[in-house]
Amino acid sequence: MNRKKKVSWLALLLAFTGIYFVWGTSYLAIVYALKAIKPFTISALRYLAAGLILTAWVYFKKQRWPGRHDRRVLIISGILMLSGGSGLVVVGEQYISSGFAAVIMATEPLFFVLFDRQRWPMYFSGKWIIVGLLLGFAGIALFAYFAPSGATAVRSNPVAGTLITLFSAMCWVTGALYANRKLSSGTGNLVNSAVQLLAAGVFSGAIAGLKGEWPALLTTAIPASAWAGLFYLVIMGSLVAYLSFNWLMTVQPPAIVSTHTYVNPVIAVLVGWLFASEQISLPQLISLAIVLAGVMITQFNKQKIAAK
Repeated sequence: MNRKKKVSWLALLLAFTGIYFVWGTSYLAIVYALKAIKPFTISALRYLAAGLILTAWVYFKKQRWPGRHDRRVLIISGILMLSGGSGLVVVGEQYISSGFAAVIMATEPLFFVLFDRQRWPMYFSGKWIIVGLLLGFAGIALFAYFAPSGATAVRSNPVAGTLITLFSAMCWVTGALYANRKLSSGTGNLVNSAVQLLAAGVFSGAIAGLKGEWPALLTTAIPASAWAGLFYLVIMGSLVAYLSFNWLMTVQPPAIVSTHTYVNPVIAVLVGWLFASEQISLPQLISLAIVLAGVMITQFNKQKIAAK
């Protein structure tokens, strides 16, 4: 995989806008979609629509589909990363604000360290990664503690929302590590993304069926704002941002691409405050700074160790 090939500065600008701004604002889009659509129904419609659009494009371009081994890896990783990762964020946002959810998802780099057991001897040879991990999770605990009771969630419950969203971050990291180790990379990012999205859409749809969510889609009067939130998640969140991320990982160092981890929660907190009247207190802003400091310390030292 060549990360040094020259690419257009405009393409880079648009791709980073996708993972910075679009992913940062997708948390607010979930708030609007949740006003009338059930969580797993949102995920099912989101991923199936995006997956079918990509599948049509793959057939149009006559690209090669992955073999049996890679299909299995993509299906499993897609379910983990999208249904378990991004999908559970939707469930979590029933209990916490969109900005709160984004702050919790900023812990993904911390879980990459904790779950990558093969590199533990290298990562924990010094003290700074441990310091970063402790700071990051302490910041999350403080953010949850200072969460205002009047959040814009469907039913406010900071403890439940925090635990569900933390688990979603774990699912995303588990799926990403699994795909990174098992995928033979014989096919392109577009094809791989299509398989992952379709797998996540079918799985989320099955969960929605088991939970009895589908009838509500037909019997509930869904306002235009909820459809707009879902449309934004399909086109901008699952196509533009997700494909931008996958492409950037092929042309830029992971340390540069991962900077979206620091930007997304800041954007999510800001737009949640501006457009959804989500409350944010000074102690929470301090807690956010602690989380980001922990993530930055962890990431910096992780890259420093990997470069040796």
